[in-house]
Amino acid sequence: MKVIDILRKSDRPIFSFELVPPLRGGDIHRIYEAIEPLIKFAPPFINITFHRDEQEYRERADGSIVKVTVTKRPGSVALSAAIMKRYPVEVVPHIVCGGATRHSIENDLIDLNFLDIENVMALRGDPVSGQRYFTPEEDGHKYSCELVEQIARMNQGKYLDDTLTDAVPTNFCIGVAGYPEKHYEAPNPVSDIENLKRKVDAGADYIVTQMFFDNDNYFSFVEKCRAIGISVPIIPGLKPISSFKHLENLPRSFNLDIPEELERAIRRCRSNKEVYRVGIEWCIAQSQELIRQGAPAVHYYTMGKSDNIQEIVKRVF
Repeated sequence: MKVIDILRKSDRPIFSFELVPPLRGGDIHRIYEAIEPLIKFAPPFINITFHRDEQEYRERADGSIVKVTVTKRPGSVALSAAIMKRYPVEVVPHIVCGGATRHSIENDLIDLNFLDIENVMALRGDPVSGQRYFTPEEDGHKYSCELVEQIARMNQGKYLDDTLTDAVPTNFCIGVAGYPEKHYEAPNPVSDIENLKRKVDAGADYIVTQMFFDNDNYFSFVEKCRAIGISVPIIPGLKPISSFKHLENLPRSFNLDIPEELERAIRRCRSNKEVYRVGIEWCIAQSQELIRQGAPAVHYYTMGKSDNIQEIVKRVF
């Protein structure tokens, strides 16, 4: 079932969560171990992240340095299919512009369509390590709205090869990202929301936000989106803080603020174990307020660990 239909038909508060594929050589059963404590709470869909190729310099045995291409977390499509086969849940694999051409994206979408996967999350992706700004591949997409447009065209049976006749339309529900505290590259919040509207106008069916820790940022963001004409569902994305290092790493990595009240509570902690508890309680309070105020669902970023998410959903859903 499409995510948009799940949201429309649900008669109860629902949640979803995001999984990261295992590192190359890793065990898929570790992923199952992260899913199974949560699946009993009946999440209707799970997001699967995608990780592009990276360039690294490595030293050979003879001392020479060679540039190699590595994919540290392969298997997103196969993992999506395996999860959907094993559990009663829809999957939402991520499709990213970074490292991809329009042709390779079309091939990936064909694979997903053949696997009866109906949902995708269309993202630009971040710059690779060492780059300050995102650089698309030759014949790739510079902006995620262009990726959304390509997926929407395939839904109309319009492929890159315009000589095709009787091409079968795909049937993807398209999710995109929104930023309650502004994407770090956007010059201001207004232009950021205008860019989000371009993604919706191109064919996006729903929005999942970047993580935030102050619900007022989400409520204000939704209000601004509605004012500019964005009417699709906007799902809030949350992550519980679980260690002292998150106070520095999360704001720097995701361009977000940590509320003073939460910061003070964390700094009073004497160990990461105490921080972990504070993060859970804060996320529970966020989740409960968001549901009371009518959020269509709550999406959790697990970062590959589900113990704290399990406690949160047990108490909220």
